[in-house]
Amino acid sequence: MANFTTADIKELREQTGAGMMDVKKALDEAEGDKAKAIEFLRIKGLKGATKREGRSTEDGLVAAHVENGVGTLIEFNSETDFVAKSDKFVQLANEVLDLAVKNGAADAETLLNAEVDGKSVAQFITEGGAALGEKVALRRIGRIEGANIESYMHRTNKDLPPQVGVLLAYEGDDQAVAHDVAVHIAAMSPKYFTREEVPAELVEKEREIALETAKNEGKPERAIPNIVEGRVNSFFKDNVLLEQGFAKEPKTPVSKVLEAAGLKATGFLRFRVGN
Repeated sequence: MANFTTADIKELREQTGAGMMDVKKALDEAEGDKAKAIEFLRIKGLKGATKREGRSTEDGLVAAHVENGVGTLIEFNSETDFVAKSDKFVQLANEVLDLAVKNGAADAETLLNAEVDGKSVAQFITEGGAALGEKVALRRIGRIEGANIESYMHRTNKDLPPQVGVLLAYEGDDQAVAHDVAVHIAAMSPKYFTREEVPAELVEKEREIALETAKNEGKPERAIPNIVEGRVNSFFKDNVLLEQGFAKEPKTPVSKVLEAAGLKATGFLRFRVGN
């Protein structure tokens, strides 16, 4: 009979997240040696994680950290919303976020290859997923710097952690308006900050579509250039933050709202789980 107690079982369950029978078996195999039992569970967990590698991770959360003019945003995924809302998953996501901040990582690949406690962050995440019983993954990281950073985390479902996250970099003192603009970004999903950031080939494609559409509609030849420009400008208004109509005042561009508040936006990040 292995030399371990109910308290030992409880301690290892809390430490590893493994089930009671798995913990008992591990302690039996290790003859009561908790360190060896943890190693046994890790190996077992990693084997289980390998089987989960082909599964998709479509749920999860976004999390942010802002400090000293630097904002870090991550999307951390799980297979199910059941796990996404668990305290252990949220804790694991926050640990990964802390590692991203500590390493100054601006992309997922950089962080996954970094080391923590003698192993890669990728392995650290895999082991965390093994304890949770399903595949988890760091999908992406964003990093932004500015004089000020405003963050907004939005819950699409009150029972789940935030699934939309926004970081807005700006200069100025009106935090209330900066917050309203961050909320606007969460709701209106701008893809670009300024029209100069829109890829030239995408603008040209929109121009071609507008031209062909105008011709198919039988518009007068002399009116077509103005119609095309109008439709391209509408594309910018739909997709460029500074040109979008402000959510609270749709007839006023975001750029004018910022200007009236004495603010200058310098960039933004927006993540939505799965998008």
